[in-house]
Amino acid sequence: MEHVVRKLSKAPPNESLTFKATGGTELSLKIKKQGDRTVTFSVNQTKMMLDWDAVQESGDSGPSTVGLLSTPGMGKLMAEAPLVLQAEEQSVLHETHKGLLQEVSLILFSDVISVFVSNNTQNLSSPVTFIFKHAVAPEPQQKLFCVFWESGQNKSYWSTKGCWRVGTRDASTTCQCSHLSSFAVLMAHYDVQGEDPALAVITYVGLSLSLLCLLLAALTFLLCKAIQNTSTSLHLQLSLCLFLAHLLFLTAIDRTENKVLCAVIAGALHYLYLASFTWMLLEGLHLFLAACNLRVVNYSSVSRFMKWLMFPVGYGVPAVIVGISAASRPHLYGTPARCWLSTQKGFIWTFLGPVCTIFSINLVFFLMTIWILKTKLSSLNKDVSTLQNTRMLTFKAMAQLFILGCTWCLGILQVGPAAHAMSYLFTIINSLQGVFIFLVYCLLSQQVQAQYRKWLKGVKETKVDSEKYTLSSRAMCKVSKHNVENEINNYTR
Repeated sequence: MEHVVRKLSKAPPNESLTFKATGGTELSLKIKKQGDRTVTFSVNQTKMMLDWDAVQESGDSGPSTVGLLSTPGMGKLMAEAPLVLQAEEQSVLHETHKGLLQEVSLILFSDVISVFVSNNTQNLSSPVTFIFKHAVAPEPQQKLFCVFWESGQNKSYWSTKGCWRVGTRDASTTCQCSHLSSFAVLMAHYDVQGEDPALAVITYVGLSLSLLCLLLAALTFLLCKAIQNTSTSLHLQLSLCLFLAHLLFLTAIDRTENKVLCAVIAGALHYLYLASFTWMLLEGLHLFLAACNLRVVNYSSVSRFMKWLMFPVGYGVPAVIVGISAASRPHLYGTPARCWLSTQKGFIWTFLGPVCTIFSINLVFFLMTIWILKTKLSSLNKDVSTLQNTRMLTFKAMAQLFILGCTWCLGILQVGPAAHAMSYLFTIINSLQGVFIFLVYCLLSQQVQAQYRKWLKGVKETKVDSEKYTLSSRAMCKVSKHNVENEINNYTR
């Protein structure tokens, strides 16, 4: 197409022409007339301004022709091509954003346009100006680049060489370029994640505390025989999944040197966090069923149902989601900045979709549980055991708001003026989820408290016995030494 249009520009018609195709492709050719100094014309959503002297070669007496071609569908074919930045642009970006650059997402903010001139000028004496219109204004965290299509024998890519962005206003961006040879300009955005040191400290401190609490909680659920039941099994699996996910996040999220290893880490994190949320869903279901069967002391029907359901769902459903995601788009696991899911082609929704669904369902479970408990409390007699049971479930239902991941909805609220405050609240609450689990299920459980006291008493008794043994051993040594000395004295006499 470029070759044909360039040939056409060298043998132009007598007058300028504009051609529009039904698919949206638009071609506009203009011929220099006597007295013209600049040319301005538009195709689709792009406007171009050019100085005729910039494309008129010295000694060229023939007519000068400029062609502008817009092909809306072309962007889909070139969207996955890499973007090569100039060294000075990379250094400025790394200096400005402290090196925290996410992957380039070539989401086109404009049509791909190509410019052709009859003289095939490589270097212009004055730059050509383009004004691109786009449907939406860029977000504050996005960086826009004006780029052109660099065709090579072995590899083709988007490049910023010889092009720069003049400015962006509302839904349009102005670019300038110093060359026109086989040239296409598009708007690419480069996600830039600014580092907030306070948020980073909160995340690492919170997750470290959660790791310690999750480890203690898992050991408690395993070793405390008095509390082992279906509910404890749910707590244990949730604690294990969160512990492994947080540990992998803290130790390997930035290991981007090896792409294969980074993709494996991203896949493991995807599975572990999805498994954690699935166990949160089972926790919410179990609490809701327990509230519905409040009069059944041992919750036998609930226990049988959950034992049959929990392991296939808790570990099977995340495995299916991750398996399908990895089989369909394995290259989107791992990014240049983090070992996590890419945002390209909406791939991040293989995680966000299930998470949003789970915390929405758990929020419904939470509200329904509160309503059931309110009804039970209003109709209770003075049966002390039933009242205590109901109060216990009410307290746990309130605590589940944090434990079941319902607070992840704060992530959706990180927009507008309150975005900064919501990001802090979201980070603090969700990084301390392990602390909440240990506090509610262990420290505030009377059975666990009794077991802790028993263990502590056993440790103290062991310590006392050890000290007694040590003192006894020392006394025996002194007696033996004294007897030996007496024997020696008697012998010497």
